[in-house]
Amino acid sequence: MNTALLLGLAALQMAELPGGEVRPLYLSQDSPLTRVAPFRLDVTPVTNRQFAAFVAAHSRWQPGRPPALLAEPAYLQHWPGLSPAVPQLDQPVTHVSWFAADAYCRAQGKRLPTVAEWEFAAQASESAAFGATEPDYSRRILDWYARPASARLHDVGQTPANYWQVQDLHGLVWEWTQDFNSTLVTGESRGDSSLDQGLFCGSAAAGSADPSDYAAFMRYGFRSSLKASYALGNLGFRCAKETTDENTHLVADVAEP
Repeated sequence: MNTALLLGLAALQMAELPGGEVRPLYLSQDSPLTRVAPFRLDVTPVTNRQFAAFVAAHSRWQPGRPPALLAEPAYLQHWPGLSPAVPQLDQPVTHVSWFAADAYCRAQGKRLPTVAEWEFAAQASESAAFGATEPDYSRRILDWYARPASARLHDVGQTPANYWQVQDLHGLVWEWTQDFNSTLVTGESRGDSSLDQGLFCGSAAAGSADPSDYAAFMRYGFRSSLKASYALGNLGFRCAKETTDENTHLVADVAEP
C-alpha cells in the first residue's frame, strides 16, 4: 500500500464531536467550566504502520535522524531498523516525541488535541457522553494503570468504542496533547513568585473538582512530568482537527448513542 493511500485512509477515520464543556481537574465544583468547540478526533491512536508511512515521506524523522533537541535517543527504538516489524504494524506507535507527533499531525493537515478536547472525549463511556460517574468507568482505567508497563501492546481498535465512537482513549497507551504541560506550570520554577501553590500536593487535592478521581490525577500528573523531547514506550498520540473539512467521513453520524 503506498504512502499517499495510507495517509489518506488515516485521515478518513475521524469521529466528530459536537463540543461542550469539561471541568478541569484542578478547579472546584463551583468554578466555570472550560468550553470545548466542535472538533474531530482520530478514532484510534496512530499506528506504527501509519507512522512508518510518514517517516518514509519525511526522512528527517527516520530513526536516528532527529536532533536531541527534538527527540531523545529512545526515539523509535522499538523498531528493528528504519521500519517496524510486521507484528508491530497495527500497534500504536510509541517512543515518539511531542515534536514528532506534532509533525505527523501537521503533515496531514491536523494537529494534536488539546488537553480539554482529549478529556472531553475521554469522559464518555460506551453509552453516555459523560460516563465518568458510572461504577465501572474509573475501575477499568485504574486496572489498566496497574498493568506492568512492559506488557505487550495490543493492536489499536480492540477496545469498545465510546459514546463518540472513539476507541482506545483508555487502556492502551498514554497520549500526547497539544498543551500537555499547561496544567501545573505557572512559573519558571517553584521559587517563582507567580506560581500558584494551590496546584500542588494536598492543596491540589483539596481544591480539585473531584478528589476521588485518582485516574484523572494520574493523567494530569503524568502530562506535567513530560518534556517535549521524551520518547517513552507507553506514550503515543492521535490527531485532531477543526470541523471544517467536509470530505472527512463523520463516524459519529452513523453512531447509535
